[in-house]
Amino acid sequence: MNKYINKEIEGEDKSGQTSKSVDPGATQLPDFRFSMGKQPLRELPGGTAREVTAREFPVSQNIAAVLMTLKPGGLRELHWHANAAEWAYVIEGNVRVTIVDTQGRLEIADFGRGDIWYFPRGHVHSIQGLGPGSTVAKFLLVFDNGYFSEFATFSVSDWLAQTPKGIVAKNLNLSPEELSELPTEEVYIAQGPTPPILPVASLSGLGTVLAPPLTHKYQLRSQKPFVKSAHGEVRLASAGEFPISTTMTGALMSLHRGGLRELHWHPNADEWQYILSGKIRLTVFASHGLATAVELEPGDIGFAPMGYGHALENIGDGPAELLLVFNSGEYQEISISTVLATQPTYLLKTNLYLSEPVIEKLPKRQEFIAAAHGGRK
Repeated sequence: MNKYINKEIEGEDKSGQTSKSVDPGATQLPDFRFSMGKQPLRELPGGTAREVTAREFPVSQNIAAVLMTLKPGGLRELHWHANAAEWAYVIEGNVRVTIVDTQGRLEIADFGRGDIWYFPRGHVHSIQGLGPGSTVAKFLLVFDNGYFSEFATFSVSDWLAQTPKGIVAKNLNLSPEELSELPTEEVYIAQGPTPPILPVASLSGLGTVLAPPLTHKYQLRSQKPFVKSAHGEVRLASAGEFPISTTMTGALMSLHRGGLRELHWHPNADEWQYILSGKIRLTVFASHGLATAVELEPGDIGFAPMGYGHALENIGDGPAELLLVFNSGEYQEISISTVLATQPTYLLKTNLYLSEPVIEKLPKRQEFIAAAHGGRK
């Protein structure tokens, strides 16, 4: 039988991280849970940021994240990421994004609650709070590299500040005197006025007419569910639904009270989870008799490595909602109900020690989201 190693039940230190990866010969698993609230808060006049990478959450080698807020007019300055693509979900409020691709094409778009974006690696972009009024925007940035660092990325202000002024002046067709007000260090998050309503024009006057053929925006929350049952639903944004998102897939999942995202695994990607509301029990199976169960609350991150069997159960008193992010643009999964429903009875009798009458009660099709306490659809 599998031994469940649960640090909460055994009374061990919840903050301890035991390993950077799961050793097949290990007798104890690393922690598959991390609280974003544990991370230092970086506060600036225009907003805040918290970051979690593989340095803080060692099991998540391939996915990192930043939880950011922007006040109205607060601007996450023009920047790019050299080692990761950026996927984001707007939790609250509204923001405006500008992005320029490798062909010099500009897209300017406004995002609200439930919208997502995807920026390929190396594409320069900015994010600015829109309000309305004093409403602060809150959004989650997720990156397809666990060792990404938001605080060591490439910012335009930092680049110009570190470059000899003569070179900057020559490059921008300005005199050194005209550059006297340039920042002397990285701005990161600046505070400015709330942007005007769209459409707006770029410096050249061309504005958004240079938009690339693949938009960087997708309205995830407003889409038809990919899966819908009596116990919950899932909205999906893979490269199939959101073509520019070639290296990452995102999903918004809601589970009703007692709902269970059934036992399953992903052959091609890790699964990174962020709890928006409710209380979730994550179980992860690591083979060789090792498994763990951890409880996740709003602001917590859960993780299931590629190929590891896992399930997500709503154990709270009300509905739960969570984001799922995968480090592949192609969504693949195999669920336990699919596996069992496709097998002949004689094999299941031998494999699971179950009688034929019991086997006949098993699901005859994929459940995907089921009742957690033995209920049937």
